[in-house]
Amino acid sequence: MALADIVNLRQFRKQKARADKEREAEQSRALHGRSKAEKQRDRKQAEQASRFIEGHKREKNEDPAPSQEGAPR
Repeated sequence: MALADIVNLRQFRKQKARADKEREAEQSRALHGRSKAEKQRDRKQAEQASRFIEGHKREKNEDPAPSQEGAPR
């Protein structure tokens, strides 16, 4: 009959805690993690799209709500 391997429970618990923490960190990186370069690239693309749309509008509204004073009825 073979004897079971002797396991240090303290080390086993620490190893399990490290593995759990790494698993959670991996999930967090997948959900929220983007590099600074990726964030800057996305921000720049959004700014370019906004400028493109603004530049191609037919009318540029200086005053969004013109007053109706003196307008014929």
